[in-house]
Amino acid sequence: MPRRTFASGPIRQDAAPTARAAGGARAAEVGDRVEWRDLQLLDGTTLPASRLAGRVVVVEFWASWCPFCKRQNPLVEALHREHGGRGLEVLTFTIDKDLAKARAYLAENGYTFRAAAADAETLRRFDLRKGLPVLFVVDGTGRVIRRESGEMFE
Repeated sequence: MPRRTFASGPIRQDAAPTARAAGGARAAEVGDRVEWRDLQLLDGTTLPASRLAGRVVVVEFWASWCPFCKRQNPLVEALHREHGGRGLEVLTFTIDKDLAKARAYLAENGYTFRAAAADAETLRRFDLRKGLPVLFVVDGTGRVIRRESGEMFE
């Protein structure tokens, strides 16, 4: 099966689509390749693509109003704190429309994992129709090796 490349924001397809996401784009699947790009984070800093290249990256989609995210995000934070210094990167995307609420949520909970706003293209390409949170694991070669929809537990 041909694979495609997608960026950390919008996904660029390089293969014929098979599974369709909302809006007609193919949803990210295990085996797809990620091409990281510089990202503007919610804290105003820029996460350079070079920081993600060659590393295992856990990508999570969440929202400040999501009860399942509220239970899962402490685990994401623990993962970030425990393994962040050993080559693992945690990169999250909020789907909040009001980014002030997302920033407040991060601050109130003491979260230090990297967080960016998911734009419309990112949401369409990752196909979040099955609810939140959604988590992807990208290996050091840039391939998606896992996709989990819904709340995960320890």
